[in-house]
Amino acid sequence: MAYPANYRYTREHEWIEVNGKTGKVGITDYAQNSLGDIVFVESPKVGAAVKKGEIFGSVESVKAVSDLYSPVTGTVTEVNEELASSPEKINTSAHEAWIMKVEINDPAEVDSLMSAADYEKFIAEETGH
Repeated sequence: MAYPANYRYTREHEWIEVNGKTGKVGITDYAQNSLGDIVFVESPKVGAAVKKGEIFGSVESVKAVSDLYSPVTGTVTEVNEELASSPEKINTSAHEAWIMKVEINDPAEVDSLMSAADYEKFIAEETGH
């Protein structure tokens, strides 16, 4: 699957789509594929502070529970309520099924994240393909 060029990516397999000072955050297709069938998403609360590189929630699949790491520091402005009843949306459409929206404190943090090309190279190295 192609990774959207307008997104930025983390080494923990999260993506962020930035629009002004707001970022929409989800997990990559690679991550959902590795996890298998997702059965539960633990999201942060609206108004919660998140820090770049720190855990903000988790995704539970039939295989494992995986922590989610925030790609930026900021404040949660919205969570995707659909995922509470339909967590499998991440499996069917990982790059559209966002988990949280964040008001970004420091836009420069986004610049330190990987581009789509860098991320594809990173996962190729991680998987040996």
